[in-house]
Amino acid sequence: MTVTATSVGESGPTSAQTAPPARGGRLVRLLPAAAAALAGLLLYVSFPPRTLWWLALPAFAVFGWVLRGRSWKAALGLGYLFGLGFLLPLLVWTGVEVGPGPWIALVVIEAVFVAAVGAGVAAVSGLPGWPVWAAALWIAGEAARARVPFSGFPWGKTAFGQADGVFLPLAALGGTPVLGFAVVLCGFGLYEIARLAVRTRRTGTLGRAAAVVGVLSVVVPGAAALAARTLVDDRAETGTATVAVIQGNVPRLGLDFNSQRRAVLDHHARETERLAAEVAAGRAERPDVVLWPENSSDIDPFANADARAVIDKAAEAVGAPISVGGVVTRDGRLLNEQILWDPVKGPVDTYDKRQIQPFGEYLPLRSLVGAINDDWTSMVRQDFSRGSEPGVFRMNGVGVGLVTCYEAAFDWAVRDTVTAGAQLISVPSNNATFGRSEMTYQQLAMSRVRAVEHSRAVTVPVTSGVSAVIMPDGRVAQKTGMFVADSLVQEVPLRSSQTPATRLGILPEIVLVLAAAGGVGWAVAAGARARRAGDG
Repeated sequence: MTVTATSVGESGPTSAQTAPPARGGRLVRLLPAAAAALAGLLLYVSFPPRTLWWLALPAFAVFGWVLRGRSWKAALGLGYLFGLGFLLPLLVWTGVEVGPGPWIALVVIEAVFVAAVGAGVAAVSGLPGWPVWAAALWIAGEAARARVPFSGFPWGKTAFGQADGVFLPLAALGGTPVLGFAVVLCGFGLYEIARLAVRTRRTGTLGRAAAVVGVLSVVVPGAAALAARTLVDDRAETGTATVAVIQGNVPRLGLDFNSQRRAVLDHHARETERLAAEVAAGRAERPDVVLWPENSSDIDPFANADARAVIDKAAEAVGAPISVGGVVTRDGRLLNEQILWDPVKGPVDTYDKRQIQPFGEYLPLRSLVGAINDDWTSMVRQDFSRGSEPGVFRMNGVGVGLVTCYEAAFDWAVRDTVTAGAQLISVPSNNATFGRSEMTYQQLAMSRVRAVEHSRAVTVPVTSGVSAVIMPDGRVAQKTGMFVADSLVQEVPLRSSQTPATRLGILPEIVLVLAAAGGVGWAVAAGARARRAGDG
């Protein structure tokens, strides 16, 4: 009995003592995965409509912590989790009307780019100056995501979360790539400083070169942003113009917002005529330029005399040219078009949207998508055609650059309106299909970044809100609520000079992509040399 009791006593406590470490070991192994997902969520929280831009820094600091020293396979998975944590909540608006299928499919694909970046960051994390190579890799991932597949999807660029941040002036220096690079570099630099501080406390030694890199990774972006403030200017260079932004609202929410014939057009015409009455009564300033949203004419005014008459009446009442958003058919092609409507001559110029939205305005892989879900093909019965030329309307002598909705996310689509002579930019949009989601606030933040990037006033006329007038320094001068009929009248400065970002164009992005490739090449070569030395 004694021996048995002793045996039981020895075996029992041994099992009890080893069980907690086993559970603890599992928790430790799960910690990096949980941290990666939560860091991605933290990056999402840094985006509008919240003004917590600074949360991007700890998000990337944690991302650096979970990746440093990992194998490329582990880093691939951790990067994917970071991407899911970030993109799943950020892009939830894409499923508002079509259900979770397309939303999840989009996120699953886009997170692959983040996973690839994670593997690259792990590879370069052992190099001298690794925060620089890692931040360049992140921008290279954004560059790829902005181009493929289906002409890319740049929504969620790091720069677009920084409209309220201290780094914003860097947009004028090198566009969204430089602004995003500075934020990511600062985040990785914060982790490097923390890592070195812990190691120094534990070992009593400090690697000076690594410490210098860590500090510079934090200090240089901040100093550069401070210096770049001299590039941000909202003074008029070629006079001023009074712009009117019309938000007519829509009769109903959802994908069928324009199913009631001419209702959306009537709403915008009515709000324009109401503004004209305010001007006549002396309660509002007479506008030089009137801007309607994308799809503000829900029927083709070239094919429907009644629609043309409604727009003619509104333009005559307000006494100013109107940029009208319409869906028109010309030579068998379906076009998302902005139409310059003169109060005397009628339609005198057009701009056809060039960057059309996959699965929204055209359906890639139509037969495959139809085999999966025929309802999705019915939502896009006919594909829109692309325009080919940048749109700059001359409205009462003012060069107004047109960037229609989705195009605002693409660097090139905004830049070439400025190089084509835009003195101010208009981003006519339609968000009626996205309800009260965060989409409109995310897009507004993009427009604020574009204002600083190119030093132009930016107007955002939206069918159902939030419409806004943004000054060249990124400040929102006026904005509307959501799902209300309203108009904004604002005097804005006209500018003709070009920022370094406008002049440099794609060059900063190319430099950062090459730096990323160089860092990965260096890491691969160093790893090969280490393996050969080990074999020897």
